[in-house]
Amino acid sequence: MSFWTIVLLSWLGAAIGMTATWALAMRVRNAGYVDVAWAGLMAGAALFAGLAGEGDELPRALVALFGGIWGARLCMHLLHRVLHEPEDGRYQAMRAAIGDSPLRWFAFFQVQAVIVALFTIPFVSAAAGDSEGFDPLIVGAIVIWLISVGGEMLADRQLSAFRRDPANRGQTCRVGLWAWSRHPNYFFEWLHWFAYALLAWCGPYFLWSLVGPALMFAFLWRVSGIPWTEAQALRSRGDAYRRYQDEVSAFFPWPPKAPRSPSH
Repeated sequence: MSFWTIVLLSWLGAAIGMTATWALAMRVRNAGYVDVAWAGLMAGAALFAGLAGEGDELPRALVALFGGIWGARLCMHLLHRVLHEPEDGRYQAMRAAIGDSPLRWFAFFQVQAVIVALFTIPFVSAAAGDSEGFDPLIVGAIVIWLISVGGEMLADRQLSAFRRDPANRGQTCRVGLWAWSRHPNYFFEWLHWFAYALLAWCGPYFLWSLVGPALMFAFLWRVSGIPWTEAQALRSRGDAYRRYQDEVSAFFPWPPKAPRSPSH
């Protein structure tokens, strides 16, 4: 199946999936289901790209395996959060800004379907790879995937454990990876996309594979990741979170700065 046919069909499937998710979200009044659906649809897109891709069997299988496991794990993690917690503060703020108009929310959900299609591009690029054996590029892709997915899982578990402790209510997590990056889960999610670039290196669509890390960085750094998350954190935690911003790297893991001495 051709490159753009796979992308187009992935968008069509995502549009249908997001329509169903929008209907559910409107009924239960929780827009957080959009994140659950996005992750699940990305897993499906990876499986589809691996099945229908133009390349050799090994890169196609790795695309299906990498993207399928990554997306499914993220989907289940987010579903657990949505089922057991109130609507995410980011979406509460968005609801306050745009209201409860079903049409506006439908447009928002359909934008997420387009984003699924955009992130399908690196999957399809990698699934067109020519490598048949475990050459250094394949090994590198496996290593990056293991580090990134393992790091994202660890960051999620550290944050979940911190939030479960009632003594930490209203506090900022500085445990483990969260002491070195304010968003270690985002960092490892971004790193994950380089695995597909390595798989696509010897294929005809390598440059298209770079859409993954480039687009993910843009979204996390400027659009729907760090800006939304930190705005909500500042609303809920105020000066405590401002101190966290001063002392800990926003994205790339880095040793934290020493706390500032209180002014007199």
